Amino acid sequence: MSRQVDFEIDNQWVRSQRGPKNQVETHKPYGFFVEEERSAGGEIEKVATIFLTNNECPFHCLMCDLWKNTTSVPVKPGAIPAQIRWALDRMPKAKTIKLYNSGNFFDVKAIPPEDYEQIAELLKNYERVIVESHPKLINRLTYSFQELLDPQLEVALGLETAQPQVLERLNKNMTLDDFAKAVQILNLHHIPTRAFILVKPPFMNESEGVVWAQRSLDFAFDQSVQRCTVIPTRNGNGALDEIGAMGFFSQPRLRSLEKVLDYGVSQYPGKVFADLWDLELFSECPNCLTKRQERLHQMNVRQTVLPEVPCSCN
Repeated sequence: MSRQVDFEIDNQWVRSQRGPKNQVETHKPYGFFVEEERSAGGEIEKVATIFLTNNECPFHCLMCDLWKNTTSVPVKPGAIPAQIRWALDRMPKAKTIKLYNSGNFFDVKAIPPEDYEQIAELLKNYERVIVESHPKLINRLTYSFQELLDPQLEVALGLETAQPQVLERLNKNMTLDDFAKAVQILNLHHIPTRAFILVKPPFMNESEGVVWAQRSLDFAFDQSVQRCTVIPTRNGNGALDEIGAMGFFSQPRLRSLEKVLDYGVSQYPGKVFADLWDLELFSECPNCLTKRQERLHQMNVRQTVLPEVPCSCN
């Protein structure tokens, strides 16, 4: 593990490294799309994702760039249902829907609880609804929202890494025990969970990034998490760029993401997926990028380890 920084990484420092936010509108989401995902039953199904525009997350994690598409004040009641309705009118039908809101669905300054009933009504024709939350914000609001829903609720939690010292340095304000407790509570309420895991977060070299992503998968599934998504850590949020300039971070190679997904799918078939956004950022060879991207996509969908793409860069 690399040496530690000689200053405190806290909310004030993370925020001080940022550039300007993107301009957003509170009457519509800042993004939406439909993609294929393998269901828990093994079927390939359509999954709709809506990126809701709302107030910035109160946790200022070192690696997070989701603040770029948030407001600086809470949205008014009714804005979130209006955004969902706006997106649903423009999206094809799907069985599962993800409501990702750049933070925590159960943060009352992000999603007003008085909107829960309208949201549940809009989603009544889906089979599964996935929202995201910081483990410390799993509370009575979670169960209140679950009771309003006809579909099955699933909660996505950011584990990031099972390496405790690195997790502490990410300024996430969470321990591994906090994560385990949140999963345990959700399981007791029959709410499935998925975990987000970083490939090569700051303060790790390339090999450590692979090993600890694999160990993080093991940790998550040991806590009875149902599914995991592995995400290559990206530059571009200000804080990581500064940490990188100090020598504490560099983006993972595409090969590292492949190794982690290979491990995850071989050990936990049907339960591990790779985030494929901006894969060109992690590739050092334009000749094989398209084929390697397609391999990862097919592994996400088929949940079986496929032969590696041959290339001289290997």
